[in-house]
Amino acid sequence: MKKSAIMTIVACCGLMTAVAQNYTVPVSEAHEKMQTGKYEPTWTSLKLHQTPEWFRDAKFGIWAHWGPQCVEGSGDWMAREMYIEGTKAYEYHKSHYGHPSEVGFKDILPLFKAEKWDPEALVQKYKRCGAKYFFVLGNHHDNFDLWNSKYQQWNSVNIGPKKDILEGWAKAAKKAGLPLGISFHADHAWTWYEPAQRYDQRGPKAGVYYDGKLTKDDGKGKWWDGLDPQELYAQNHEPSAFTWNNGQIHKQWDWTNGATLPTQEFVTNFYDRTLDAINRYEPDLIYFDVTVLPFYDISDAGLKITTHLYNKNPNAVVFGKILNDEQRQCITWDVERGAPNEIIEEPWQTCNCIGGWHYNTEIYEKGTYKSAATVVKQLVDIVSKNGNLLLSIPLRADGTYDEKEALILDDLEAWMTVNGESIFGTRPWKVFGEGPVAEKSIQLNAQGFNDGQYSNMDYRDIRFNQTKKYLYATLMGWPENGKVLIKSLAQGKGLLKKSVSSVYLLGYGKLKAQQTEKGLVVTLPQPTNKIAPVLRISNDEDSISGAEYVGKVYDALDENPHFPGGNGALLHWLSENIHYPPVCDYIQAKVVVSFFVEPDGSLSDIELVRKVDPLLDEEALRVVKAMPKWIPSKQNNIPIRAKMTMNIEFRSE
Repeated sequence: MKKSAIMTIVACCGLMTAVAQNYTVPVSEAHEKMQTGKYEPTWTSLKLHQTPEWFRDAKFGIWAHWGPQCVEGSGDWMAREMYIEGTKAYEYHKSHYGHPSEVGFKDILPLFKAEKWDPEALVQKYKRCGAKYFFVLGNHHDNFDLWNSKYQQWNSVNIGPKKDILEGWAKAAKKAGLPLGISFHADHAWTWYEPAQRYDQRGPKAGVYYDGKLTKDDGKGKWWDGLDPQELYAQNHEPSAFTWNNGQIHKQWDWTNGATLPTQEFVTNFYDRTLDAINRYEPDLIYFDVTVLPFYDISDAGLKITTHLYNKNPNAVVFGKILNDEQRQCITWDVERGAPNEIIEEPWQTCNCIGGWHYNTEIYEKGTYKSAATVVKQLVDIVSKNGNLLLSIPLRADGTYDEKEALILDDLEAWMTVNGESIFGTRPWKVFGEGPVAEKSIQLNAQGFNDGQYSNMDYRDIRFNQTKKYLYATLMGWPENGKVLIKSLAQGKGLLKKSVSSVYLLGYGKLKAQQTEKGLVVTLPQPTNKIAPVLRISNDEDSISGAEYVGKVYDALDENPHFPGGNGALLHWLSENIHYPPVCDYIQAKVVVSFFVEPDGSLSDIELVRKVDPLLDEEALRVVKAMPKWIPSKQNNIPIRAKMTMNIEFRSE
């Protein structure tokens, strides 16, 4: 009897899930139709979508969280804070640009010029730093679109840079071979801009309203003549409850606790703009800075945007925050500036920044950026728990990063070049780590905000991840005495099926190690990098040759290259196409080159076998690149057509 009653309740609950929900503010598809296909805009249907393996392999992305709020250098939420009397952003804006009743954020937009912006160079640098996907800002809470938007006149083509910023980023990402992500934040402009309806409460401008309620008619004879400020500020509504409480917006982020609900026109406009960007630039990932999805759960707009992207691109990723277990099966969980302290079954992501989300001059002047060491340690910790890291590098309004950020990127690139194999394509091990921080109880605060609790990790904190062949152990620092004890790898602990047979330090070589009942004791050399040593651990005989490790064996064949300028073109081809795995005992390279002189046929076949000891990957690259220097470019003044077959094996003794 009880079992039957329980089964009836479960069946009814399932029926309720399947029934279409009645939304307070349903979105209209009058302008932009949702793409139909396999997925429907319900949680039940979206459960069919799986976070793609390419994202799980990628592990690391870089984000250009960049737009007009960078102009004043006052940091994140500048376009809101400038309307809050007494804040640093308000005082700076008033003293440098004018009072917000006379000079509002709309008047800052033309000063966003992006005059030194070089998207291709930036993306290529980020790729060298290890980024496997690249994110850009589509719009922020300031409601300004960074593309040639069909549904928002306040955009970067009409005002400011007079450029389609998204188009430039998208072309650069495509050229670099990186998946493109776009973040959309403008759904909260409705409540976020409410301080623009205020006025000073003291001083000579007391009682004079700011510009948040201006209309199109107020622009006659001004630079913005013909534009409607309400399309930017969206303040033609009554303020939310407790609107003068500056922190109330955080309690109202999910449209509860007295938030004034948006109109269908506002919700649909955000939906139209987002689909417009998706259809134009075909992103592989989209990010929402919201609880769950845009306008959840007063509207179906977020579900329809997600469904649209999944039906257009089944391998796409959509991020949301503060998700329950069911929602994490439908979209990918994003944690802001923090991380859980456990392995999470579903793939997830942390979004973080080396400074403020928008460029902050004070952070630059005080030198309080996150260091490359902090970034790497957080990345390693996150990856050990089945997560990815999306890292923002703040850009100035002109489209460049400063010299302090450049040093951070250089340090990051140096570490990732040597140690990237321990990050990309890996999966969590049986335990994510050991050490003082791993053993702490660390809770998330709302959508994250706990990264400070991971800031003091040292060599005792060790993080693990694995491939099919190797276990990687990363120490969050170098021990002063050169010895480390890895307790998780103790004999008899049961985490390894076989005894450890070899330990390699990436960027160095084989190390002395002994497995005891207390743990694996490893003797390290003097520090080989400025951040963290990575140990590659094997529990069988090392044999690096074979097809299991991507990039171990290269068969490079070019049917018809021309080298009219001598060997430069061939050497360039080698440098672009030959990439090296971790340090091994030696490289055996066999190069067979066949030369043809038109129209006389074959000139010669030459075979060269070389064996080198690769102390460093860079040395191996130089040796292999030097092999074809004897190749002539001409025979009897006739350009040579060369067919080159190269086989390179990386072996251990």
